[in-house]
This record gives sequence, C-alpha cells and structure tokens, in this order.
Amino acid sequence: MSDIFREVEEEVRRDRYERLWKQYGDYVIAVAAVLIIGVAGYKLWQHYEFVETQKASAAYLQAMDVALNSPNKAAAASLYAKLAQSAPKGYAAAAELAEAGSLSAAGKKTESLALYRRIIARHKDEIGDIARVRAAWMTADSAKKSELEELLQPLNDAKSGWRYMAREILAYADFRDGRLDAARDSFAALSNERDAPVPIRSRAKAMASLLRTGVGDYGTVPPPPGAEIEKNAPDAQKGNAKK
Repeated sequence: MSDIFREVEEEVRRDRYERLWKQYGDYVIAVAAVLIIGVAGYKLWQHYEFVETQKASAAYLQAMDVALNSPNKAAAASLYAKLAQSAPKGYAAAAELAEAGSLSAAGKKTESLALYRRIIARHKDEIGDIARVRAAWMTADSAKKSELEELLQPLNDAKSGWRYMAREILAYADFRDGRLDAARDSFAALSNERDAPVPIRSRAKAMASLLRTGVGDYGTVPPPPGAEIEKNAPDAQKGNAKK
C-alpha cells in the first residue's frame, strides 16, 4: 500500500516539475546562456588585455633604449608620445612622464613643462605628484618662490610622502634668491628629519654645512688643457718672427 502512495507522490512531483519547466524553462536557459557568454567574454577581455600589455611593454622598452642610448632624445619623445596614445592606462601614464623627460633632455623645455602641467591637471594620484616634482625642479632656477609654493602646495603636507622633496626645492629657492639664513635653517631642519629619504637628508646636511661656513668666492673653473698654450701661441710666434 505504501508503494502505491509513493508512486502517486512521485507522479505528482514529476507533473509539477514539468509545469514549472514549461513555465520558466526559457528563463533558466537564458540566464545560463548569459552566464556562459559573460564568462567567455571576460576570458576574452583578459586575453586581450594581456596581449596589449605585452605589446605596450615591448614598445616602452624600445623607447627607453632610444632614450638611454641615442643622442636623438626627440626621437625617444616621439616614441613615448605614440605609446601614450595607445597603451593601457598604466603604461600610457608612464609613457607621458617619460615623454616629458625626453623633451626636456632634447632641450624642448617649454614643451616639456606644458606636458607636465597637462599631466598634473589630469592625474590626482602619484603620477600627478611626480609631474609636480619634476616641473618644480625644471623651473627651480627661474620661477618665483611663490609660484613654486603654489605648484608644490599639495605635496608640502604632513600626510604627503613627497613633502621632503617639496621642502628641499623650496629651500633651494631661498638659497637661489639669497635668503641664506632661511635656506640654512630649512636645510638643517630637513637634514634632521628621520623619515626623510637618505639622499635628501645627505644633500640637506651638505647644504646646511656649506651655508654655516659662508658662501664665498671659490674661484673659476680651470681652463681646459692646452688653453694657456693656445692663448700664448701668438706671442710665441711673434717672438720667433722677431728673431
């Protein structure tokens, strides 16, 4: 008797599943298809990104080789510019920074500084911070200190990892403008910052020491070998002629 009830129960359950499948089966198939297509698309995108990253890496290394080993720095800048237009986001940002550096090395200071300023305007992250530091050093000998302060203001903050570099540039601006006491104090304070990078502390210590002993006339660069001989050559020739 229990077998009969079990068979009836299974038949009822089967009929219920069939009705549910007829009613919702198309939706189940559609969801499954979307999931399969989504996974396949994601895998294809991953492969595409991998291929593009490999291409960008090779192009970046090629541009770097030109920048390091060729006297034609403008050619390196062109390669970096091309890469910045087509590479994935990370490589594109790095290529822009390298392009600006190559333009500067090629003597195109105006173009380089303009590109750094565009990078600063677009990037509010580490890329923009690097561009600020490089632009500040580029103009450290010509810009007013107030202009450097404005440029470096986002970095000259207690929470910024770039604050020590910003302070070094501003201390240099004081030194350049003849505010030697202020420069000495700034460099001395910077040299005592335990968290500052060692190279910055070393440079600051050297500058503070120099400013404590006084900045005087240290003479001129000696003439190249043979310059005195060439300078005196006409007199010698005159002497020979008189003889």
